[in-house]
Amino acid sequence: MNILKSLLGAAAAVSLFAASAVAQTYPERNITMVVPFSAGGPTDTVARLVAEAMSKDLGQQILIENVGGAGGTLGAGRVANAEPDGYTLLLHHIGMATSATLYRKLAYDTLNAFEYVGLVTDVPMTIVARKDMEAADLKGLIDYAKANKDTVTVANAGIGAASHLCGMLFMSAIETPLVTVPYKGTGPAMTDLLGGQVDIMCDQTTNTTKQIQGGTIKAYAVTSAERLDVLKDVPTAVESGLAGFQVGIWHGIYAPKGTPAEATERLAKALQVALKDPNVAARFAELGTAPSSDADATPAALKAKLESEITRWKPVIEAAGQYAD
Repeated sequence: MNILKSLLGAAAAVSLFAASAVAQTYPERNITMVVPFSAGGPTDTVARLVAEAMSKDLGQQILIENVGGAGGTLGAGRVANAEPDGYTLLLHHIGMATSATLYRKLAYDTLNAFEYVGLVTDVPMTIVARKDMEAADLKGLIDYAKANKDTVTVANAGIGAASHLCGMLFMSAIETPLVTVPYKGTGPAMTDLLGGQVDIMCDQTTNTTKQIQGGTIKAYAVTSAERLDVLKDVPTAVESGLAGFQVGIWHGIYAPKGTPAEATERLAKALQVALKDPNVAARFAELGTAPSSDADATPAALKAKLESEITRWKPVIEAAGQYAD
């Protein structure tokens, strides 16, 4: 019995020593952060800003790897199957939650294939249209869409993209199905909106703010609870009469299941430091968003957010019937 106690005690000591060693030495080399969308898009912009600031605190570089395709599920799957050593991360947006319902076949179990680091930011959306859209305000846009539902086109960056999700929510809110036009990325979708080839898009402020400010597209509403400082002349969807229409594209950082807690906790601390970086705060403000608080930039907060958002979006996606294989 004494021998067994001694062995158990020795094992516990070794485990404690190993954990302490990880905490003291991690990270020892560069870290890869997978962004499951193309370079230059809104999620990529968020990732690069945060990765640069986190690198300073960690003392090692966080390198961005863009693994686009299948609405972000290819990149997420890449991280789910990576070595759980703290050197491969995933920065994903709300699509992490919606893909659990949107995709009939996923190569990973959304809630059980990852460890959590923390929330990064919650980006508001904008309801925008081609520059020469006839409607003067959101009510007029909705009336126009309903009257021309068989010809009005709603662009998105592909199934599972933020613009696709917001577009579905918009059509659900106005109780009118419209013609959806999926693209292979935010860039080509915006290009066709700028050119007038499509009518409407609902996308993140990180992708639309400069276009709105430049007058190259027409803004009808923001989806935040209050107007944004960067777009003060654009009313909220709620004040424009679209009751309850509030949606943000939140971003979080994940690691493969089994990543040591000491590593995820160190990453969470680095994230909190990064989100206080003046450059990050300033750039986020320019893009119409803000860094997450210390309370939200934690593993527990991200886990709770993911669980609640899966529950929130499931009925919306099921009602729309827009699934992907």
